[in-house]
Amino acid sequence: MVSIAAAQTETHVQLSAGLAAEDSARVMAALAFVKPLYAGRTVGTGQDAFEFSQGVATVLASLKIDAETRIAALLFELPVIDAAAAESIEPRFGKEVADLVIGIRQLMRLHEQTFGQQEAARGKNASQAAAQVEALRKMLLAMASDMRVVLVRLASRVTTLRYFADQKLQDDKTHQYASETFDLYAPLANRLGVWQLKWELEDLSFRFIQPEAYKRIASMLEEKRMEREGFVNTAIARLRSELGAAGIKAEVFGRPKHIYSIWSKMRGKSIDFSELYDVRAFRVIVGDIKTCYAVLGIVHNIWAPIPEEFDDYISRPKQNGYQSLHTVVVAEDGRALEVQVRTNEMHHFAEYGVAAHWRYKETGGSHSAGQRYDEKIAWLRQLLAWKSELVDAVVGQEDSRREWVEKLKSAALDDRIYVLTPQARVIELPNGATPVDFAYHLHSDVGHRCRGARVDGAMVPLNTALKNGQTVEIITAKGGLAASGAAGPSRDWLGSDYAASPRTRSKIRAWFNAIEQQETLTAGRGLIEKTLQREGKTAVNLEELAHKLGFLKLDDLFLSVGKDEFSLRHVEQALHAADVQKQIINPDDAVVPRKSRASSVAQGAKSGVLVVGTDGLMTQLARCCKPAPPDDIVGFITRGKGVSIHRGNCKNFAEMRIKAPERVIQTAWGGSDTGTVYPVDIFVLAGDRQGLLRDISEIFLREKINVIGVSTQSVKGQARMAFTAEIGSTAQLLKALAVIREVEGVMEARRQ
Repeated sequence: MVSIAAAQTETHVQLSAGLAAEDSARVMAALAFVKPLYAGRTVGTGQDAFEFSQGVATVLASLKIDAETRIAALLFELPVIDAAAAESIEPRFGKEVADLVIGIRQLMRLHEQTFGQQEAARGKNASQAAAQVEALRKMLLAMASDMRVVLVRLASRVTTLRYFADQKLQDDKTHQYASETFDLYAPLANRLGVWQLKWELEDLSFRFIQPEAYKRIASMLEEKRMEREGFVNTAIARLRSELGAAGIKAEVFGRPKHIYSIWSKMRGKSIDFSELYDVRAFRVIVGDIKTCYAVLGIVHNIWAPIPEEFDDYISRPKQNGYQSLHTVVVAEDGRALEVQVRTNEMHHFAEYGVAAHWRYKETGGSHSAGQRYDEKIAWLRQLLAWKSELVDAVVGQEDSRREWVEKLKSAALDDRIYVLTPQARVIELPNGATPVDFAYHLHSDVGHRCRGARVDGAMVPLNTALKNGQTVEIITAKGGLAASGAAGPSRDWLGSDYAASPRTRSKIRAWFNAIEQQETLTAGRGLIEKTLQREGKTAVNLEELAHKLGFLKLDDLFLSVGKDEFSLRHVEQALHAADVQKQIINPDDAVVPRKSRASSVAQGAKSGVLVVGTDGLMTQLARCCKPAPPDDIVGFITRGKGVSIHRGNCKNFAEMRIKAPERVIQTAWGGSDTGTVYPVDIFVLAGDRQGLLRDISEIFLREKINVIGVSTQSVKGQARMAFTAEIGSTAQLLKALAVIREVEGVMEARRQ
């Protein structure tokens, strides 16, 4: 009975450490309240519920956390064990404690939903698995509206692993818990700078993941423990004596040995256990920086230093802000000894608060995306460090404690939210995201076919703002891709009420743009087919017709007609021309189209057209009238292809002007390169005879006009010729036409 009473007294002392009398009484009242409720109950790991809650609260007490958090740690299993008792938490212990309990239970549910996911992810793509674990870490932080909740979660995991170790358990379950700790909780403790928990989480996890390596290192530490401790204690006593003689006040003590850290160094540096300097090590804590260097001088005076093993992290701090003097010296018997010298402030920084920048420790100093997130984490660490300072310096000052609590409660990472798929995969979304954002994040097709959503099993409107930790399931329309017509998004989704993410809105707009283009193409196809039916030409090869009209692809013809940018009159003319029987000209008379050596507008050269009052607009010369300088020109704003440039007397333009006068824009010829040429169409009507085509070709050759296309038909002794030629100006064209009219048999020569 005496031993039990002594153990209880020790537990009470631990739970109340650092608290004012009133707060200590509240913690003891909570302990007494839960004891009968937890009697005979166990938690999910099999541990006694009362022992578990005491263990969690004791770990938090070692961090010097406030009374409310310790009380919440004692109570958070109540909602599972006794729902009626859980309802009495707020009336009995206050709203702050009740809110903490709710937050802790949320994180516990996250564990229940995602437990084992990291293990499963290891067999998949390494980068995807790492990204999923990182998302889980962020989600755990984001879900905590009060960051003290995260500390309770870390403390509960330490307590669970201690229980596994005490019970000497070693099975799949302990391995899964250890893996989850390595992936999620130890790095999280590292980020928050809670080193006491970080080291213990790593050592305990290592014990279950690599049991043989753990036992080997532990046995090596134990094997010469007495000898090593004797050696270190002798060195410490000698240094204390020298420091006392010099009038220096200092704390000198051995440094704790972390098995996982030893294993990591042995593996990373490929060295033997006997070669590790920090197995025999101690620290010296002094009042100020000046004294640090004075102690260093005394250490080097007592023992011979190893120069290459000296690091001055005071004058040159690590990227994570860590400061200390590290030196390795050789004792009289030839054994190495590591000594670390730092101030109280540096030691406090390293042990409790903002010791290591998490990105530096986990990725070797990488400073990639996420700077705002890093700054937020740094602030959280500073808040934790500030709390420890308050406890040390101003215990009992309620105003200071309350200010810290309010800052910590408002420190949530609220710029992103983290939700789960039904398979427990974490999805990161912008704050305010809806089920529509979630659906499009999974896949564009899922977004297009989204028709409803369940959040935590309940149907919700699609514009519902999602919250951290919720499980979202998307209900989709049956059928294939939305663009096929089976289903599609609503235009209402383009509003911020339905889509908080610009990426989501971009995908929705792309869907509607594709639908509109398809509708335009279908409309153009219908107009072409009606024209063919009206002209009785349904057997015409449409691909050849498109090429004849100057289009590379048939769909380009349909789109141009559907947008009302190309007149059906040209289609009719091409169909009528096909009625004429073609006459095969002698090979001697053939004109072979040649590739222009000049800079042709048809091949992408600048047209030299200026849109009045506007710079940088895309322009293109219309195929229907093929303008060339110095023709009188005018512009027409097309849908999606910039400004189409027509000749002032173009009949096609006249029709478009009547239908859409607001899209007409004033244009003029600007300066262009002297080598630029423009395609124009030329029509020649002549009496058919042998050598006619050769005579006209010679004129083009003399006038240095390149012909890039030719078509001839002969009907009832008359030759109808169509040429596409490249000219530098209309003056050059007029001169050529005048000469062509002088050719024998030519009745008409004009520009089309």
